[in-house]
Order: sequence, then structure tokens, then C-alpha cells
Amino acid sequence: MGEDPRATGTAVTGSSDSEAATPSSDPEEIRREIESTREELGDTVAALAAKADVKTQAKQRIQATKATVTGKKNELMGKAKQASPQTASTAATSVSQKARENPVPVTAAGAFAFGFLAGWAMRR
Repeated sequence: MGEDPRATGTAVTGSSDSEAATPSSDPEEIRREIESTREELGDTVAALAAKADVKTQAKQRIQATKATVTGKKNELMGKAKQASPQTASTAATSVSQKARENPVPVTAAGAFAFGFLAGWAMRR
């Protein structure tokens, strides 16, 4: 397995030893083998060309990354749209409700904020 086939003088066709030792003399058989070898060689060359084409590989990776990012963006935007209006409306309603139920703390907080801003403005 680890030997170099050129060193031992064996054929590198993937055939068993008995097939390599008795070559076919039938012209049709030889033509089929040649055509099969051409197809395999063509596939190998195409695979090597694809591996060597760095520019195309880079473009494919960029497009795959763009598709992934776009998918994630759409997913997050959908979640944000779904959560935002209802959450903001609920929060505003909740704050308004609490302010109506407890006007003293809200008034005290408002007076403190006004006093703080007035003192800050006077120092300037």
C-alpha cells in the first residue's frame, strides 16, 4: 500500500494483478477501457481545476456567508418587530397605571428631578 507503483513495475489502473497480466486483445474492449479512462481523467482534471480556482472558491464562500448573514438578520428583525410594539406598549401602559395608582411617589420623583436640573442650571 505504501509502495510506489513505479518502483515495482505494476500497473496503476486499479485492476487486479490477473487483469493487468493478461491485456485484452479485443478492440472493442480496448476502446471501452480507453473511454472509461478518458472519463475518469476528465473528472480528475475538473476536480483539480475546481480546487485550484481560488477566486471562484472565495466568491462561493462570500455568497454563502452573505446568505447566512441575511438569514440571521431577517430572523432577528422578525423577532424585534414581533417583540417591540407589544413590549413598548405594555411598558408604557404599566408605567401609566402605576403612576395613577401611586401619584405621591411620582410627584416626589418629578419634584426631585426638577430641583436637580434647576440647581445644575443655576451653577452654570
